Amino acid sequence: MKLSTFTLLSCAMLTSGIVLAQEKTELQYFRQNSKEGLNVFETPKEKGGDFDKVRVFIGGDFALQFQSIDHSNGLNNLVQLGSNFNLPSANLNINTQLADGLRLHLKTYLSSKHHNEAWVKGGYLQIDRLGFIKEGFMDGIMDFTTITFGMDEFNYGDAHFRRSDNARAIYNPFIGNYIMDSFSTEAFGEVTVQKDGLLAVVGLTNGKLNQNVIVNDNTDNKPSFYGKLGVDKYLNEDFRFRLTGSWYLNNGTTTGSWLYGGDRAGGRYYNVLQPLEGSSNDFEGRFNPRFKQMTAFQINPFLKYKGLEFFGIFESVGNSEDQGNGQFTQLSGELLYRFGGTEQFYVGGRYNTVKGKNNESDAQDIEISRVNVGGGWFMTKNVIVKLEYMKQEYKNGFAATSVYNEAKFNGVNLEAAISF
Repeated sequence: MKLSTFTLLSCAMLTSGIVLAQEKTELQYFRQNSKEGLNVFETPKEKGGDFDKVRVFIGGDFALQFQSIDHSNGLNNLVQLGSNFNLPSANLNINTQLADGLRLHLKTYLSSKHHNEAWVKGGYLQIDRLGFIKEGFMDGIMDFTTITFGMDEFNYGDAHFRRSDNARAIYNPFIGNYIMDSFSTEAFGEVTVQKDGLLAVVGLTNGKLNQNVIVNDNTDNKPSFYGKLGVDKYLNEDFRFRLTGSWYLNNGTTTGSWLYGGDRAGGRYYNVLQPLEGSSNDFEGRFNPRFKQMTAFQINPFLKYKGLEFFGIFESVGNSEDQGNGQFTQLSGELLYRFGGTEQFYVGGRYNTVKGKNNESDAQDIEISRVNVGGGWFMTKNVIVKLEYMKQEYKNGFAATSVYNEAKFNGVNLEAAISF
């Protein structure tokens, strides 16, 4: 959804009178857009602020990278890369507290790699209380239940909580997202239950990134079903343990193929593997199997003992026998050590691999791997600076004429990000 600068400025001026009153009021049931939101997954069931009247909260994200990356492949047909700044990215976040336990979120990409112009990412309505129907209505259930619906990212897996969402890079300890990046914005509705450290999510999307109502002869639209089960507890004062398993299912051939390709912002590494001739790919560095009739599941362990932190991904995705019985497996392990008086510093590394076949009959597995090593400093709870070294290799399964044959890229990135 494309927006003009005039439209954005008009919205800002219309809401400015309400925004001025937000200083002593907090959003309810909200993940803070700052260091305070680190390692928060589903929005908490702690209320936060009290509701007195409708209030609009304006926030934003800004990110800028200095990139120094080299790349090569077997065809020796890539553009030359230098060391310089990338195009800065920015988000506009609007949150409106409509009633007690009723909140609206809207995010606009003001500038991104894939859309230099302003573009609405999406939005949703989150319900944590039903008092707007009748005071005290179903409070016993809503004490541990959240209802969310809209057109935005949906809660499949835990990896999307730690990734960079265009300019919102403050939760990501590195610059890049995961190779097989499960993130899509679709029309969805979901119910989340959190009680005594136990977690359950069940949801439904229409399986489409680009919305329309046109039906053609080859239209085979099916809804996507997804869910999550898990546990998230502090075993003692210093040790937090979280383990979740998520699933995603879509049987359509014209829906459900966006799970790893629904991010309109573009990849995090700029101009890598861009050929001398032909158009560039804004999503390069990621891998999208583009499966139809897709079944996926993701298992995520998260452990934090004092400053030591581990986050992992085991993910498998496949398609139907009619579509070729393709299968890919993603593994990722991320180990960090956070230190300082407020854990404002950290160092760590991440290893990420994707391996599998587009079709069961393929002679050889495709294999891609990436290593990230680096660290960061939260200058304040809203400002972070990160430095990383990364290396990505395309090892097997690519034809001699493919741009990915014997391809690799590696180098150093420095990123500064602000979120509020």
